[in-house]
Amino acid sequence: MKTALTTPISDDVIRELKVGDIVSISGLIYAGRDAVLPKLVSLAERGLAEDNGINLRGGVIFHSAVSRAGVGPTSSNKPEIESSIGPLSAHGVKLHLGKGALSPETVRQLWEHNAVYAVIPPVTALLKLKTEMCEAAAFPEEGMEALHRLRVTDYPAIIAAAHGESLY
Repeated sequence: MKTALTTPISDDVIRELKVGDIVSISGLIYAGRDAVLPKLVSLAERGLAEDNGINLRGGVIFHSAVSRAGVGPTSSNKPEIESSIGPLSAHGVKLHLGKGALSPETVRQLWEHNAVYAVIPPVTALLKLKTEMCEAAAFPEEGMEALHRLRVTDYPAIIAAAHGESLY
């Protein structure tokens, strides 16, 4: 059974998700990767994310760059990306999207903050069709690796880490 998620995502919805669940995500999400996620953590830790129009509460972070070809997941276990997962979860992000296995420590941090991680198939063309709006939300100097705000409909994903358990 597929679970439809709409942002912002509540704590109650996250508590119901299990490893292996198939979900579809709709609403506003943020896409960023290696270059911007540490910057986003810094903004959040200084209390400046909302001052910059970035609302992380109940949010989704997609580990991806955005280009004319569309969006597609990057490896979430890159140090710059994986090290952002715990802090961003602490600041309200409920779902992290990417690909690849996370360390047991990151899986623990997700559980600690009632957040989950989902893998998304490398299907750039499909995701482009399901992306209705895309704009630079922060760090435009990073080009396609800027933090982008997307409006999406029915992004497919599989829950890969939840409540201290991992698919890997």
